[in-house]
Amino acid sequence: MRPIILTISALALTACAPAPITGTTLPFFGDGYRAKGDQCHRIGEDDFTNQFLGDASDLVGCPEGMENLGVFALDTGAIEVARRDGYVLYSVPTR
Repeated sequence: MRPIILTISALALTACAPAPITGTTLPFFGDGYRAKGDQCHRIGEDDFTNQFLGDASDLVGCPEGMENLGVFALDTGAIEVARRDGYVLYSVPTR
């Protein structure tokens, strides 16, 4: 009985976990930008993204097909800086 309960618990926990971002070399991190589970995520530094990083902004990537991209840009003051691997990269001011 105990192994069954542990298996069910493990399955329930994995169902709640966000799906990993695949199909890109962009260095995404975190579990959503603005709120946990959001489709947009912060992006870290690599040879491509370092040109868009700054101390007064976050670099954020959102899927190109995301329904509310325009709303995201208006709400955050985001400026599109690039597109790569199916993602729109935004510089979002933090100050």
